[in-house]
Amino acid sequence: MKRMQAVIAVIGLSMALATPAWCDEAAAPAEADAAPPATTISQDTYKIGVDDIVQVSVWRNPELGITVPVRPDGMISVPLVGDVLAGGRTPIQVASTIQKGLATYVRDPQVAVILTELRSHEYLSRVRVTGAVRQPISIPYRPGMTVLDAVLAAGGVTEFASANRSNLYRRNGDTTLPYPIKLDRILKRGDLSTNMNVAPGDVITIPERVL
Repeated sequence: MKRMQAVIAVIGLSMALATPAWCDEAAAPAEADAAPPATTISQDTYKIGVDDIVQVSVWRNPELGITVPVRPDGMISVPLVGDVLAGGRTPIQVASTIQKGLATYVRDPQVAVILTELRSHEYLSRVRVTGAVRQPISIPYRPGMTVLDAVLAAGGVTEFASANRSNLYRRNGDTTLPYPIKLDRILKRGDLSTNMNVAPGDVITIPERVL
């Protein structure tokens, strides 16, 4: 009897060792849906804004490193260098300026500027609806958002709106370009020919009728 129990124990152990890993995974409780990957901001192209937090590191000179917010004037204060313009520039450009400023004091300085908090990014990415709407608003941009989505989020137009004279304003380099929106046709006729996809930073303006 004892011999039979020993044989059964050995067989059970062998089966446990032979169980493939996928069986354990299948038996494990399902994890919650994985969160989508965080939106990444390119350090090469992202332009630093006011209130963004930047970390400046100098290789082999940790005492010169700082982590500071960008001031309202767009500047940051760096040890030995003083005020450096960060607003409107990329981290690589800021690092190059600091590196040149430190060259007087440090031999062959190697500087890295890293964004640790993108506080200004939220505002740069918003879409704004103004004029003859129920509630002028500033809303976060979402991929796929259209003019109609933004206007409905503002509660729709008022009875005084001249909806077909609406415009979407969009920055293009150093200029702002208007795009006519026939909002009355969108709302009343379902004509979506001017129901443009919006982009971060767009402003939609609905004027009032001239009495």
